[in-house]
Amino acid sequence: MSKSNFKELNIWQDAKDIAVDIYKITDNCNIKNDFSLRDQMRRAAVSIVSNIAEGNDRETDKEFVRFLYMAKGSCAELISQLNIAYDIGYIKEEVMNDMEKKLIKTSNMIGALIQKICLREQSK
Repeated sequence: MSKSNFKELNIWQDAKDIAVDIYKITDNCNIKNDFSLRDQMRRAAVSIVSNIAEGNDRETDKEFVRFLYMAKGSCAELISQLNIAYDIGYIKEEVMNDMEKKLIKTSNMIGALIQKICLREQSK
């Protein structure tokens, strides 16, 4: 795969926006004192964007795909954490639903890129 600047990737841009949103959400007085959940949510959000960037700069498509799978897994992790934050009253339903939609969209985009890379590799 020809490597582009990771900042040009739509999935990286979306993931970065999610990370920024999560930092703002977890600065809310309800959740900011729950250091464990707050920090885990922030780590998961940063993991998505970081794995996309790191994978893009790897030498092979196989490695890129491996990092994309990690980013995809972090999307699911963050959705779970958002649901917990909602269930215990830290965030509003609208916030959870909005973030969940963004994460599902990003996860689907990551999955589509994985498929594209794998199909290209199979055709070689």
